[in-house]
Amino acid sequence: MNIQEIPYKSKLYPELLRTISAPPKQIYVLGEIPDLPMVSIVGSRKPSEYGKQMTYKLAYDLASAGICVVSGMALGIDGVAHQAALDAGGKTVAVLGCGLDKPYPASNQHIFKRIAQGGGAVISEYVLGTPGLKQNFPARNRIIAGLGLATVVTEADAQSGSLITANFATVENRLVMAVPGNLTSPRSAGPNNLIKLGAKLITNATDVLAELELKSTILKTKKVLPASKEEACVIELIENGHINTHAMIENSDFDAPRLAHVLSLMEITGKIRNLGAGQWMCS
Repeated sequence: MNIQEIPYKSKLYPELLRTISAPPKQIYVLGEIPDLPMVSIVGSRKPSEYGKQMTYKLAYDLASAGICVVSGMALGIDGVAHQAALDAGGKTVAVLGCGLDKPYPASNQHIFKRIAQGGGAVISEYVLGTPGLKQNFPARNRIIAGLGLATVVTEADAQSGSLITANFATVENRLVMAVPGNLTSPRSAGPNNLIKLGAKLITNATDVLAELELKSTILKTKKVLPASKEEACVIELIENGHINTHAMIENSDFDAPRLAHVLSLMEITGKIRNLGAGQWMCS
């Protein structure tokens, strides 16, 4: 593995990270840290379908607009954010709480490999051989917050570790943003509480860019145009939050074979995107 050790005094050390109150003495880097504005996206390790959908769309659009998406490569929201940025052909930075030769969790190895192959950088302050110890992860959260111009919490419960990242961002005078969620959902308690405390309410990438006073000519609102009543039904189902095939069948007149046929055609024509695990979103 072609890993660089970048000390604090090096010109290669990220400038924003250098300004936090407790910057790492050195960072180990696999890949190349993009010279792009960065936004950190964090959240629950067990997100709802709503959380996955909002995170994917937000990260995809930010990456398309030239923003580097930063997260922690954990299960759930982190993994979705990295995956979306890579799918958009953009750049992402994953901050680990272990040595770069011990990437954790193992289930996100595919993300680790894609980033290492040219999608950005995987970084850590821990030397090679360091396992993913529990106490390392709160400490690495300051790096996630320190790299970004802003930290966005898309979905998290009231005790989520992602709120530690948001707190670090606040302490370092970085913008904190949050995606509002259903008041009856425990997973929305974190971002909803942050908004009550003064975090910026955002619902899309355009909101994020506006808060950061960044402009993009790439992001334009586009309407997916259905080619049939069946496609219009699929679009309506997705917009109403029924993003997996099981929920689509339960809330429509589709049977499984017909729905699979329509979804396949819509994916081929670029009208919808497969999120995996039978989940879909409008392109």
